[in-house]
Amino acid sequence: MSAFPGSPRVLAGGIILVDPGSGAVQRTIAFQYNPDTMTRTLKAEAIGPESGDRLEATRLKGAPVETIKLDAELDATDQLEFPDQNPEVVQYGLHPQLAMLELITYPSSTSVQDNINLASVGTIEILPMEAPLALFAWGATRIVPVRLTDLSITEEAFDPNLNPIRAKVGLTMQVLNVNDLGVGAWGTSVFMAYHQRKEQLAGLGPATSLAALGITRIL
Repeated sequence: MSAFPGSPRVLAGGIILVDPGSGAVQRTIAFQYNPDTMTRTLKAEAIGPESGDRLEATRLKGAPVETIKLDAELDATDQLEFPDQNPEVVQYGLHPQLAMLELITYPSSTSVQDNINLASVGTIEILPMEAPLALFAWGATRIVPVRLTDLSITEEAFDPNLNPIRAKVGLTMQVLNVNDLGVGAWGTSVFMAYHQRKEQLAGLGPATSLAALGITRIL
């Protein structure tokens, strides 16, 4: 956020954890500083040559597999300058902020304990534990369900109690589409809204003629 008076307010990007069934918000995690760059990779889900039908060459099986990568920085220096206003930062440093991100990759300890209890009484089949659905939010036009596939944390500075006070977090997320979430799932509606916004934005792009490419006709 800019310190200059009159500067526009910069929105924070972040991750929203919601109940996968109802969409009820459970936790919102905002990036302290928005990453300077973000890499998105889209791999088309096309019908492969193994189908043996050349008429399938232009068909798509579904939305592309989209991967989002970014690095976020955390720094407790400013909060430590005002210890009376930030007692948790003084006591724990960045541990709470890091823990919120790390727990996205964990099932709840309650669910784990429940499965341990079931196993201890001889239950053979134990269902995988359901975690909250993560939504990556990057402005109003980009809210998309994701799975956090990789989380790397580099702790760069520590206080006298060895609490991290400066860190860089690398996040790799896979966008969850209709094929991943299933028809009728709440998250599918979020993805479809994301897909439809792309179509709307594409419609606002500049029209280009063949002449702009130095072409008068294709054949």
